[in-house]
Amino acid sequence: MTYTIKTAQNEWEIVCGLEIHCQIISKSKIFSGASTAFGDDANENVSFIDAGMPGMLPVLNKECVHQAVKTGLGLNAQINKYSVFSRKNYFYADQPNGYQITQYEYPIVGKGCVKIDLPDGKSKNIGITRIHIEQDAAKSIHDLNPKKSYIDFNRAGVGLMEIVTEPDFRSPDEAGAFLKKLRSIVRYLGTCDGNMDEGSMRCDASVSVRLKGEQGMRERAEIKNVNSVKFAMQAIENEAKRQIEIYEQGGTIEQQTRQFDQSTGQTKFLRLKEYADDYRYFPEPDLPPLLLDDEYIENIKKEMVELPDAKKERFIKQFGLTPYDAEILTESKETADFFEQAATGHDGKKVANWILGDFFANLNANKLSLDQSPVTPQMIGELVDLISRGVISGKIAKDVFVMMWKTRQSPSKIVEEKGLKQVTDTSAIEKIVDEVLASNPDNLKAYLDGKTNLFGWFVGQTMKASKGAANPSLVNELLKKKLG
Repeated sequence: MTYTIKTAQNEWEIVCGLEIHCQIISKSKIFSGASTAFGDDANENVSFIDAGMPGMLPVLNKECVHQAVKTGLGLNAQINKYSVFSRKNYFYADQPNGYQITQYEYPIVGKGCVKIDLPDGKSKNIGITRIHIEQDAAKSIHDLNPKKSYIDFNRAGVGLMEIVTEPDFRSPDEAGAFLKKLRSIVRYLGTCDGNMDEGSMRCDASVSVRLKGEQGMRERAEIKNVNSVKFAMQAIENEAKRQIEIYEQGGTIEQQTRQFDQSTGQTKFLRLKEYADDYRYFPEPDLPPLLLDDEYIENIKKEMVELPDAKKERFIKQFGLTPYDAEILTESKETADFFEQAATGHDGKKVANWILGDFFANLNANKLSLDQSPVTPQMIGELVDLISRGVISGKIAKDVFVMMWKTRQSPSKIVEEKGLKQVTDTSAIEKIVDEVLASNPDNLKAYLDGKTNLFGWFVGQTMKASKGAANPSLVNELLKKKLG
């Protein structure tokens, strides 16, 4: 379905591109040996290079290069064997050198493509323009003192991958789907932890609007440093509506940098946006061009893991999952691995139902992460087998799962110790059925007189009399036989 914003006068469409800053997973910063650990005391992990001291020379961290190439391969992008570092000149208090070492004309990764799945069931390809690597800025802190701002330089110099897309987004949903997919991919690859709430993945959205059917681009505004998928979607929609209102009142849009205010759901003006010429880019004199060879790139290709899209298709074919279930189970590598361990050798569809149902519900209710779960993949697979083999009923399995969660015991042990095995002896069940029918003559007469909706009541009474242990299929079969 095409996304448009309708007003009394016109129909408008969004034209949006994203720039996502992903902090590179590496033990040290991109041009210094300082630690990248998150959450340490302010200004604890700062080298002379990070602080911009005179005479300090950057040394490129090869792990950051490795991680950028790996990410490029994961985004189906061209790896450039020749790339160049440049100085991007601008002054902010959180940029101690007065410039940022980044890549400009010659980035390490070129064009690529990512497929996103949309809420209406359709898919769309989003173009990747480039990935370049650069150093992060420090963090400005404005809420500790009403009259002063503070700077934490721990983040200064941490390696960043800036992933730039084509302006292919036409709705907030598309942007949200892309951010989720990108976060999933970098987490699978182990190149970025994707924790937007910690600032290790941040999104800038360039938003413009145009009349439906109009060609070309209008002036855009860039919304900086949005730190959640939800907020990115809200920011894009709000900014589009702001621009439409200005156009319909006869105004024009300036190229601005704006900020999303989470408390109001609005974007607000920060500054007029700079153009590339304002940054006075020139090649970084202290770093030579970066040259990669085929062998280096091929070795990284050998490290590549099965990514979400490929895993999703395999789960659908191998385990008979629906596309929806497969998408949820493959969103994170940890969940996908957990499911596959539980499903291998068992009924994959039933395993998926248990994981997406009772298992996730208990994780969420207890605010536990997957690795804190008291229930293992093997225990879920075993529980499904007990149901499939008729050892326990689905109803009893619910009770067994609760006991598994509390005791960490295997389902087989719980069933054995608690005497929960399902009764499959036809004569034993028949005896219970006879007792139920004999003790309820009024309902029996009503059923025989045509009130057939009482059949379910008889089933319930029989199951209750057996304390849930009777095989439900046999109960149904015997009741149908005896009730005619």
